[in-house]
Amino acid sequence: MFELLSLISIVLAIVGLSTARGVRARLETEIAALKLELKRVEGMRPAAADSSADEMAVPEAAPEASSEPVDVAAMKVAPEQVTEDVPEPAAAMEAADEPAQAVASEPAKPAAAKPSWESRIAAQWTVWVGGVALAFAGIFAIKYSIDQGFFSPEVRLSAAALFGLLLVAGGEFLRRQTKPLVENAFQNAMIPGVLTAAGTLTLFGSVYVAHGVYGFIGPATAFILLALISFMTIGLSMLYGQALAGLGLLASFTTPLLVASKSPSPWSLFGFLTLVWIATILASKIQSWRVVPGIANVGLSAWAFLYLVASRPETPFDVMPVALPMIIMIAGLAFIWPGNWVAGEEPEVREEELEIRLDSAGRPLPAAAPRVKSAWGHVFLPRHLASTLTAAIGGMIVAMVFNAPDLPSTGYYFLGFAALIAGLALFGAFRTYAIYPAIFAALGAFGGIRVLSIATASPGFQPADSFTYTDPNLVIGLSLGIGLLLAVLALAVVHFRRISHAEFTRAWIIIGGATPLVLATLSFFFFGNYAFDLKHGLYAILLGAFYLGGAWHFYGERENDGRFVANRDLLVGASWAAFVFALLVMTNGITTTIGAAILGFAYLNAQRAKDWPVLPWAMAASAIFVAGRIAWEPTIVGAEALSKTPVFNQLLAGYGIPAVLLIASAWLIRNKADDRIRNVMDALASLFTLLTIAILVRHAMNGGVLTSDTPTLAEQSIYTLLAVGASVTLMTLDLRRPSIIFRTGSMALGYISMASILLAHFLGLNPYFTGETTGQIPFFNLLFLAYLLPGAAYGGAAHVARGRRPQHYVIALALSGAALLFAYVTLSVRRFYHGADISDWKGFLQSELYTYSVVWLLLGVALLVAGYRFRSTALRIASGVLVLIAVLKVFLIDMSNLEGLYRALSFAGLGFALIGIGWFYQRALLGLAKREKSADTATEPQV
Repeated sequence: MFELLSLISIVLAIVGLSTARGVRARLETEIAALKLELKRVEGMRPAAADSSADEMAVPEAAPEASSEPVDVAAMKVAPEQVTEDVPEPAAAMEAADEPAQAVASEPAKPAAAKPSWESRIAAQWTVWVGGVALAFAGIFAIKYSIDQGFFSPEVRLSAAALFGLLLVAGGEFLRRQTKPLVENAFQNAMIPGVLTAAGTLTLFGSVYVAHGVYGFIGPATAFILLALISFMTIGLSMLYGQALAGLGLLASFTTPLLVASKSPSPWSLFGFLTLVWIATILASKIQSWRVVPGIANVGLSAWAFLYLVASRPETPFDVMPVALPMIIMIAGLAFIWPGNWVAGEEPEVREEELEIRLDSAGRPLPAAAPRVKSAWGHVFLPRHLASTLTAAIGGMIVAMVFNAPDLPSTGYYFLGFAALIAGLALFGAFRTYAIYPAIFAALGAFGGIRVLSIATASPGFQPADSFTYTDPNLVIGLSLGIGLLLAVLALAVVHFRRISHAEFTRAWIIIGGATPLVLATLSFFFFGNYAFDLKHGLYAILLGAFYLGGAWHFYGERENDGRFVANRDLLVGASWAAFVFALLVMTNGITTTIGAAILGFAYLNAQRAKDWPVLPWAMAASAIFVAGRIAWEPTIVGAEALSKTPVFNQLLAGYGIPAVLLIASAWLIRNKADDRIRNVMDALASLFTLLTIAILVRHAMNGGVLTSDTPTLAEQSIYTLLAVGASVTLMTLDLRRPSIIFRTGSMALGYISMASILLAHFLGLNPYFTGETTGQIPFFNLLFLAYLLPGAAYGGAAHVARGRRPQHYVIALALSGAALLFAYVTLSVRRFYHGADISDWKGFLQSELYTYSVVWLLLGVALLVAGYRFRSTALRIASGVLVLIAVLKVFLIDMSNLEGLYRALSFAGLGFALIGIGWFYQRALLGLAKREKSADTATEPQV
């Protein structure tokens, strides 16, 4: 059976070599003919003759066909030669009779043609199959000799080694005899390269069998021989291509697994692997390879990872033998290959340099337009992506494994972690093609510190008994040190690259601005002093000053004033975030809340010194931060520490000072040309003002308690105010940057809040039905919080939405506000007669019923005047509805329930009011209503 397989393999190899040789000759002939035909067609093209011929360059004669060996480079032709159809023989003969003149053109730049499927199968795959068959032939021949016992093991191994040497020699002989055509056209399937690969594999196997099976040679000798064969393979790959280099790398990285040692030394192991990597990278630099370096990076990183995870208490890992090769790998990519290559703009591909693609019949296809990379494409898709990405991922993983808590070491493992992260960061900062090392340095720093925080003994976080305990000060030092390094590198990139590589600089500003704060946050969360942490606070202040000073120094030119500059604004944003972090770690409670508002106000006022449009947005960011603090802890200082004194308590400062600063900010920027920030600031100021009033009323009417276990109207009122404020905020954002999301979102929130008013304020939580007390304070009570404030908010929202939202939405807002005001005055009348408890079981007094009619009519008149003053149809409609309710009440309720003077006064007041309203409409509003109706019809916006 094995004899038959060996025979078949040898036959396949011979057939493959013969087929490849025949296909090679045929393709060489066809390509030579194609080259001559294209040159002949070019010479027959007539020159354009016109009146401006004397201004044209003097043409040169078409060069004669070269007698040198034909090369695939001849297939690189000018674009007109590719795109124009080859003329028919008859047309070519007619063109030859006319006077022809060759047009001068630059010689085409050679480029390899893409082979067809036919050439791939016939000329490439057969060669590789033939090489594999030769390798199997040698293996089967050795096995057959072993089975039959023909020769001794020494003779068989010597014969196998001799066979491998003969294959290598045969490959070199054929390489010297092969014409350039085959070398260029089928460089991935060269017959000499395949023979050499088969020979090196045979030599490799012979040495391993001599050591591992028969024990003829010791581990040291076997290791040296295998290493020499591997280096020889890598060296020969410079003659035969990347495929052989990959084979040599595979053999090199497999050698330590094949040779066992009783006393393995990590220095010897990684010394050998480092030499292999250096040899590979030097060969790649000479041959301009891009794939093989990535494979070498993966191999070296994999060995480092396996060595670290294999450590045990009895065999702890050494740090330096692992860290040093990884640093050499990073330095090699930075200084050897691709070295100091700068990822600038790649030269555009000219039309005459486009590759010619052939169909299955060998005819040229139309050339495709070249792809042009964008600026961000040069950053994230560099030409050496495989090398930098594999090194970045490998370095990050090894750095994080250094800090694994259950892997014992003999040295300072954290130094290996810090060295690798710093190496990746430096590599990513000073080589513009290495953005991925910078990104994975940041990710590796976060992951490594997170691993250390798990393994560290700290209050509240008890690790497992098997974990290695780490000093918290060490973790804090690593976090702050690595973060500071990244921040310094970010400003160094800004200094050197801000003009030539703006996108690369922007990416580094994001990395250097976010990572230090993330690392400091992680460190503070696990090991910080929550009451007052001076170390983290000073660090954050240093970062904030660092970023702000960088923005001032590098982008402080006067020509940058008055406009947004992305990189400068990112630095300003990073400085604001750093100062906010300093507030968080050095202050507490109300101080943090007020300090954040003051910080934003300071940034807004800094625009007086530098007209940077981003500065006022820091105030908006501070307002959002304060809102988050309030959502986290509504009492600002904690429920136990909150004073029960109405109004004059910590809530007045915690809510009121940010509101006042927002109002002042809106006033300071009222004349700014950018209406986006003005609208946002107005909305935030209104929202915080309403929130301050609502929270103070809620506190006062509940005896100093802000929350309750059961739903109350007071709590629901705060939610309503927030919903109205959010709706107005979205509306202003839509005015800043029109968006269907903002537009529909603001209207949806508005209608939802209106529905909540109907269900909660008027029905479910109405104190008239629930019996909830309205409070003892005469004016600032539950009615003020639940009805008057929301009514005013809806009125303001209707005013803002007028002309900016559909008329039905504006009318709905106005009617909701009017309904809340109606409920306020009605329930206030009842409170006046019945006290804090206005439950329905108390019934009605005659004076109370009469007062309802009076206040309803007065409110109707007030709404009518407001509608005239503000030119609002919605308010006039609300006024009419309220007057109609008053009329129905007088005729249906007062007539049957009131007696004597109250009944007469009720009807008299109604009559005078209706006459006055009619006169008012006749004199003042008739023409106004007509004008507004026509204007609203013409300008009503669409949803």
